[in-house]
Amino acid sequence: MTTIASQLAHVRERIDAACAAATRTPGSVRLLAVSKTFGPDAVREAFAAGQTAFGENYVQEGVAKIEALADLRSAIEWHCIGPLQSNKTRVVAEHFDWVHSVDRLKIAERLDEQRPAHLPPLQVCLQVNVDGGANKSGVAAEDALPLARAVAALPRLRLRGLMAIPEPAPDFEAQRALFLRAAQVFAQLREDGIALDTLSLGMSADLEAAVAAGSTMVRIGTAIFGGRPKA
Repeated sequence: MTTIASQLAHVRERIDAACAAATRTPGSVRLLAVSKTFGPDAVREAFAAGQTAFGENYVQEGVAKIEALADLRSAIEWHCIGPLQSNKTRVVAEHFDWVHSVDRLKIAERLDEQRPAHLPPLQVCLQVNVDGGANKSGVAAEDALPLARAVAALPRLRLRGLMAIPEPAPDFEAQRALFLRAAQVFAQLREDGIALDTLSLGMSADLEAAVAAGSTMVRIGTAIFGGRPKA
């Protein structure tokens, strides 16, 4: 019988193998366990197996889980990784540690204004649209630098890096090519003087290609928790 602990161990092995294949230092890629649609008990089980960073796509579900696991609050790092609407910024600013999906200045300014003074700055990534699709979330690559400069100047936020969710690709090389577009934007921003350390790329099906392209954080759900429960 597979358990969350055994699946976590397997994912960590995949990450280590991907780092070795890319001649990268073991431990240079962080694992973010995506717990959306799975309850607090699943998070608690993963935490008992040593996982401390969890990602949630849906704000209200994430907040409910944070509150249900209040006894672990000081030990768990909570990441909001889904699309963020203006009417949800306050609750995110008050409850989460990271936001990966900032794609416009208005959202960043609201998070900055609404981040409680007693909490440390909110860690944020800009979501970049590397496919160029008009209907996809994310700032266009050519607009990333001015947005990064504006976000980096906000006092209650700390700009950490970039996140991207490319369209599924059929094989390793096609996946890697898409991830490299985000890596190139990341490198360019750093060359332009923006201090970044996080490149959030890769999920269960393509983490090896993401690591090969330079990802420093992979967002893994299905490979840890199993298939999503059907609505």
